[in-house]
Amino acid sequence: MEKQIKVIICADDGEWSREHIDALASRGAQVMITGRNGTTLLSKIREEKPDAVVMELFMAGLDSLGVMHAVKAEGLPRPVFIVTASYSAPTLERQVMEAGASYYAIQPYSKNEIIERIFALTGATHHANSLPASRSDLRIQVTEILHQIGVPAHIKGYHYLRDSIIMAIEEPEIINAVTKQLYPSVAKQYETTSSRVERAIRHAIEVAWDRGDVDVLNSYFGYTIHNTRGKPTNSEFIAMISDKLCLQMENVS
Repeated sequence: MEKQIKVIICADDGEWSREHIDALASRGAQVMITGRNGTTLLSKIREEKPDAVVMELFMAGLDSLGVMHAVKAEGLPRPVFIVTASYSAPTLERQVMEAGASYYAIQPYSKNEIIERIFALTGATHHANSLPASRSDLRIQVTEILHQIGVPAHIKGYHYLRDSIIMAIEEPEIINAVTKQLYPSVAKQYETTSSRVERAIRHAIEVAWDRGDVDVLNSYFGYTIHNTRGKPTNSEFIAMISDKLCLQMENVS
């Protein structure tokens, strides 16, 4: 049984059918519908502090970027943002993901798929700290952490980091053989070289360190931020994230 979550859907009348709203409610979600107006949506977020928000890329008042920037600027609890759009533009999609979106859906998309994403990304499908039911669930958890930290989704190092962290969780000993085992394994998946994987991961960490949310970085890498060592090495970064997820799994085992 999914845990109780609050979901705000910002959409025009009739855009979400009663069937889909009932599907959310039947799984334990408290669903609130608001018109396609970013200013109104932001007020609703302040009032309700939802777990997830589904909104269109462009809205009256504030667009999706404006809403996410305002949530961050005001220090509000950040919900899972799912942004929908009628077309794909790589630059715009990159801006949306960097602003805090967890998922970017291009029309036509399945409402049922959006519903599944809501529960998966909020962790409501299973206990928030439980062992992921599958590799797909683990991938979603790692993806959300990388978004929180501020690693841009459009750079190669993002994908290399995600796979490296998953490998380190599934095979903890691989963190002691980063150069000989981990980089070559990732490189094989993406048909590239170990040195390119290493450089891309280092670049992704540098970008996160320059642009990421300090509070979030501090929660994961506090000791590193507060001393003179600078950002963590590739292996430290991978080990810290994988260790944190492993500890969460052990706490409920």
